[in-house]
Amino acid sequence: MNRSKDDGAAAPLRVAALLSGAGSNLETLLEARESGRLDLDVVRVISNRSDARGLAIAAAAGVPTTVIDAGCAGPMGQDAAIHATLSDCSPDLVLLTGYMRILGAPLVEAWRGRMVNQHPSLLPKYKGLHTHRRALEAGDTEHGASVHFVTPELDGGPVVARVLVPVEAGEDEASLAARLRPREHALLVAVMDLFAQRRLALAADGVRLDGALLAQPLELHGDALDV
Repeated sequence: MNRSKDDGAAAPLRVAALLSGAGSNLETLLEARESGRLDLDVVRVISNRSDARGLAIAAAAGVPTTVIDAGCAGPMGQDAAIHATLSDCSPDLVLLTGYMRILGAPLVEAWRGRMVNQHPSLLPKYKGLHTHRRALEAGDTEHGASVHFVTPELDGGPVVARVLVPVEAGEDEASLAARLRPREHALLVAVMDLFAQRRLALAADGVRLDGALLAQPLELHGDALDV
């Protein structure tokens, strides 16, 4: 495990994840942790869907899970219930990974600088849904994924890092998504490693790496970011 020169004995990064579906990104993080690639603890997995496969992945790994949807949130509402759950487990970082619900501004502001999202496009292109389809319809020759800090603007926070893949002739949504998925996984592991080393932070002027302002997002080449 690589360590920051400033925090050689830093404690494992405490991560809470919000997801709505299959949980392949969570599975990748847990595997990286078990292999020693990542120094982190997943302290809670929250989903708005009780049937999300990601909940079963978390439970099998011994990670506490919570379902918070409109039906079970009660009068306090989903955002307040999420905030209370996060506050209870005290994560260093909140990861939105395939979480298919927009969070309200008060919740996002409460976790500003401690909440990141993984998005399947080269932001600022294609915020929101159906990113693979939109890239193909636009005739793009390259596509990709981004990890960004979460702000109240949908998919509009400062981008930390991204990975690019070429769009092949005759590509469809399914094939493009399938080719991008392993690169998304590699991007997430590489970015989370920097967070685990306490090298990344959100400042008033943008994303900072080792205290220096990033002029542009980092890019993943192979399994390494161009830091």
